[in-house]
Formats: sequence, C-alpha cells, structure tokens
Amino acid sequence: MLAVFDKSVAKGPEALQSPQSGAVSAMKDGFLSNHFVSLNPGAVTVNLGSAGLMAYSVSKQNPLLPRLFAVVDNIFCLFQGHIDNIALLKQQYGLNKTANEGTIVIEAYRTLRDRGPYPVDQVVRDIQGKFAFILYDCSSKATFFAADADGSVPFFWGTDAEECLILSDDVDIIKKMCGKSFAPFPKGCFFTSSGGLRSYEHPLHELKPVPRVDSSGQVCGATFKVDSETKKESSMPRVGSAANWSSNY
Repeated sequence: MLAVFDKSVAKGPEALQSPQSGAVSAMKDGFLSNHFVSLNPGAVTVNLGSAGLMAYSVSKQNPLLPRLFAVVDNIFCLFQGHIDNIALLKQQYGLNKTANEGTIVIEAYRTLRDRGPYPVDQVVRDIQGKFAFILYDCSSKATFFAADADGSVPFFWGTDAEECLILSDDVDIIKKMCGKSFAPFPKGCFFTSSGGLRSYEHPLHELKPVPRVDSSGQVCGATFKVDSETKKESSMPRVGSAANWSSNY
C-alpha cells in the first residue's frame, strides 16, 4: 500500500528530514504513481487532486497480513493486517457482518469526528490485532494513520524533496522517493493532520525524536520514543463536530 500527501494536508515531523537526503519530487509528473504501477501491475490508484494520492495492490502480499481498501462518504482507508476483535468492533459501531477492517477504521474515525465521546488514543487502543492503516477524509482534508503496538506490519514513512509525506509497506519505494529522509512508522502510535504524531499506548507523554544513523554514519530520518519525563498537557474533551476534531487533534 502507498500514500503521499501534500505538506498542506499532512506535514511530517521535521526530524524525518535528513540534511543530505537525496529525496526526489514524488508527485512531479506522476513519478511516484507511475513507479508504483510499474512494480505492481493491476494496482488501484486513487488521485486525491492537490492533496496527494493513495494506491494499493494485492500482488506480492503476505496472506497473513492482507491489504484492504475501503471508501465510505469520501473517506478513503488503506488497511493492512487483521483485527482480532472484529466482531466486537462491528457490534460497537453498529456495522453489518460484511464490514471489513477498512470499514471499521472509517467508522471509528467518523465517530471521533462527529460524535465520539472517546479520546483518539482510546479508539485506536480498542483495535486489537496486527495492523497499519492510512485514512484520508476528502471533506475536511484530514489524515489519520496508525500502527499496532508490536509493529507487526512493515510500515514506513518519509518526506520527499517537496516535503510531501509518503507512507508505504514497501521500504524500497520509500527509499527511492525519500532518500535518507525516512524511518519505520513508530509502533503503538497514531498521526493526525492537526495533532501530529502521538503514542496511543502512552497518551500522556510526549514523543521525542532519536536520529537514525546508517552504516556510512549519515543521519537517516529519526525514530520516535516515548519521553517518560515529559507529560502532555491534558486537552479539553471533544464534543460534536468536525471542527472539534480539527482543533484538538
């Protein structure tokens, strides 16, 4: 699976950007899209206009960690892996038996955006299994990404020469587009356009970047660790609207 978002939609942490990254412009002349399709014949690509693009293919996938694509009311979701407590979540969100993991993530997001009484970290923590997902809401131009606490699914992110944020399960694509400005997506964490990167396992603590150094001694993006010394300020509880989602997360 693959997604690229313009920096106006999702701005990645500055620590991901390496000084001499060798990154390219992924969106220019459809470079990234064409490259992905050349590697994955039959791939499905969703053009999000100036916001970016999403793409996926079922070829060369791990049967234990399948890729899924779902769309509901202009909310797009790429999901890889599986949810262990899927029956419980279907019941919790009032979904029918045919709903898949992607649909569940979309409904969880819609609940948070429109009417959810729960904080985002609790909603992600309720998803049990091996997973990584990428969600984009066309109506509010909001993004939502997460990975499970064990990092069970290969999932990487980085920034290209235009500071676009790129996410994929294919590290070679990330390297080609981002050069040295990439890293594994932090396990047990989620990212939103307005709130940035946060840990859902330790929601009260800040995350601090730790530079990655490759075999040649050059900085290669950053990993993010929970800073047990620094606590986040508690936020006001959200109620009611997309505006609340945008302002608090």
